[in-house]
Amino acid sequence: MHKRKVLAGIGISVAAALTLGGCSSSAGDDGGTVTLQMVESLTNPVRTELLDELIGEFEEKNPTIKVELISPPTEQADQKIQQMLQAGSGVDVLEVRDLTVGPFSTNGWLDDMTEEFDGWDGWDQLTPNAKAVAEGDGEMYYVPYGFYGLSLFYRTDMVEAAGFDAPPSNWEELLEQATAIQGSGDNQFGYAFRGGKNGFTNAVTAISAYVADQIDTKNAYKLENGDSIFSAPEASDALDVYFELFEKASPPSSVAWGYPEMVEGFTNGSTGFLLQDPEVIASVQESTAVTDEQWNTAPTLAGPSGKAFQALATAGWGIAEKSEHKEEAAKLIQFLSSGDASIRFTEGNSLVPIIQGADESEFYKIGPWESYLYMSEHPEDFVTGEQPRGVAWWTEWSEKADTELQQVLIGQMTQDDLLASWDAYWTEKWANE
Repeated sequence: MHKRKVLAGIGISVAAALTLGGCSSSAGDDGGTVTLQMVESLTNPVRTELLDELIGEFEEKNPTIKVELISPPTEQADQKIQQMLQAGSGVDVLEVRDLTVGPFSTNGWLDDMTEEFDGWDGWDQLTPNAKAVAEGDGEMYYVPYGFYGLSLFYRTDMVEAAGFDAPPSNWEELLEQATAIQGSGDNQFGYAFRGGKNGFTNAVTAISAYVADQIDTKNAYKLENGDSIFSAPEASDALDVYFELFEKASPPSSVAWGYPEMVEGFTNGSTGFLLQDPEVIASVQESTAVTDEQWNTAPTLAGPSGKAFQALATAGWGIAEKSEHKEEAAKLIQFLSSGDASIRFTEGNSLVPIIQGADESEFYKIGPWESYLYMSEHPEDFVTGEQPRGVAWWTEWSEKADTELQQVLIGQMTQDDLLASWDAYWTEKWANE
């Protein structure tokens, strides 16, 4: 049976992390057996348990390969993975996200898997979107395991009790309903606001909805006229509503909430609304505080034009450039990216699948998945595009954007100054490309 390690805190030194994860990618090799160190990023208990099961099945099919799964806490995972990659040992297979592929590949930390996947019989199973992501711009840095897309999770009982017949369809309606729910019961709040790590992403989501009819779908940080979305007058309108959501309809502690806290705020029954990816469906279904009858999802929120924006978002599995076992690592990724294993992972994590035809199963047509089906059937209202997440400076951008968002929330920066700063940042970066 494979082993699993959890890295409990970001304060652990690189040396300590490598001790936990194995001193090198060869650690544990014995008598022809290869041990792969595999690190996940978007860790949660349900997901990790399923990944454990799939790895166990892979080991049964490949008795000379053992896998040690390392599961850092989600909010610290990407930084921990970066530390391990910088050290050049301790990781063979890693979770690569569209947010990290740019910095990781620019630094030479990811293997171009083209050679290892040459002739792989799983290519024909993949959807066109999955193939396009895997093939990249000619270099294959990861195979996606599924796709994400934002929807609005909402408490049906809270919406009804607040006097509304249906969930909100746009940002202004969300503000209205969340404000009505706020404080209407003990420990009851309107919206699970994301003010901590990657909090800027939801602010950008609001801005993107307000400029959805002008957005450049090839680079969704740009308008069709070439200017940044942050320069549009509508961006200010979007942030008016977005920051009012925090002030009037969110828990005060959400100023520091990241992914785990905002999901917990919904699954523990304290917030009425949550804007998140479909992977959260599984977490809500596991909740003992919220029954199946008390919640559902609605399509992502529109702006004044009636259109909403969906960023094409994904993550997957890649190989560390310094791995000494790339052939074995590729076998593991191919197993996880094929047939039954892939379908079970996407369904277990409520992801848009990478296998052709998998989205036609009943699993994706009922309950909380209906909103995703509705959005896919109405592309004229739900504009899909690519954000520039693969650029080398994405980590720099995300840290800057999070810091400035926090400054607005605590009154140290104005909303107008934030938009001017974000506009200037991207305008300069594009000018220097």
